[in-house]
Amino acid sequence: MDLNFSAADVAFREEVHAFIRDHYPAYLHDKIDEGEEMEKQDFLAWHKVLHQKGWIAPAWPVEYGGTGWTATQRYIWSEETARADCVRLMPFGLSMVGPVIYTFGTPEQKAKFLPRILSGEDWWCQGYSEPGSGSDLASLRTRAERFTGDDGKEYYRVNGQKTWTTMAQHADWGFFLVRTDPTAKMQEGISFLLIDMKTPGITVRPIITLGGEHEVNEVWLEDVIVPVENRVFHENKGWTCAKFLLAHERTGIAGVAASKRNVERIKDVARNTADGGESLLANPFFKRKVAELEVDLAALEYTELRTLAGESAGKGPGPESSLLKIKGTEIQQRLTELALEAAGVYGAPYFRSMGEGDNSFAVGPDSARRVAPVYFNMRKTSIYGGSNEIQRNIIAKMVLGL
Repeated sequence: MDLNFSAADVAFREEVHAFIRDHYPAYLHDKIDEGEEMEKQDFLAWHKVLHQKGWIAPAWPVEYGGTGWTATQRYIWSEETARADCVRLMPFGLSMVGPVIYTFGTPEQKAKFLPRILSGEDWWCQGYSEPGSGSDLASLRTRAERFTGDDGKEYYRVNGQKTWTTMAQHADWGFFLVRTDPTAKMQEGISFLLIDMKTPGITVRPIITLGGEHEVNEVWLEDVIVPVENRVFHENKGWTCAKFLLAHERTGIAGVAASKRNVERIKDVARNTADGGESLLANPFFKRKVAELEVDLAALEYTELRTLAGESAGKGPGPESSLLKIKGTEIQQRLTELALEAAGVYGAPYFRSMGEGDNSFAVGPDSARRVAPVYFNMRKTSIYGGSNEIQRNIIAKMVLGL
């Protein structure tokens, strides 16, 4: 991929920079800086601005609402949004189920769901993992039994449990993997269903993280009735959709642009000590950790750029998505470790902003406000989207031929 920006690319970067400066909701910066939990309307505030501009889905084909940007422009976009600390857009509709629907869905499904994903009218969640079926996802046990209703139409009756369902408390729709043929081989008896989260029989129960946030949930499905027309692709062939979706998810998990921004943030914190003492970057051991991380991040960035170039040439993400996922999540975790180290004693868990109202207090620099909760939260990155151990197996099989 040619990394020498053309005059058009430079002009595009300036356009993006100016647009973010003039249109990004300023209150979101304040809310993130204060460590407040983001609500659904907060995520949608930036989403709706981008939708109105026509920039909400850079990776989608133009005929379904994509921007038609080159790989270089998509790279510039990710860099500029990370540099401006823009809130992350929820990926479940835009980066996960949307591409599945426009690739495998019927014309009716595309017409019904894609415009509402782009506009933000429908908020999606992912029903993949189950207790005991996470990394070994094909062992899932949620059942969907087909029957003919009194109206003569075909339906599925779904029963089971999903877990770690991010933002399900806000979801309008969910995409679920269910077992439709219990006698088939594990991957061959699974179907991909789109389920209205307001359907009777669905119960969403919160799972509170170590950082105190309500981000993930468990979802119970008890005799949930789903029209067969909400199945994407063929019955018992949902694993094809699942693999396609996971490849896109793993590519996005790498988060190179955000990690580059976080490296700069850590270096700024390390240079400016709270007590006016020697800069932490003067410590050769800390400086070496930062340098090693930057080298690994540069290598990951070039791998991501090759992947983007391949997608622009019509090649979907392949085994390289597993490479991106492994290294990207390892780097993200190392960043949180360095942030804790830079914060020192002020990064102690639950040491800051204790109490409520007039009884609340905070000790130390603002940069230490969220380092402990973020550290805890980022332990998950090496597990979700397919654990890194599973990704190494994929690389061994698909790349090394072992």
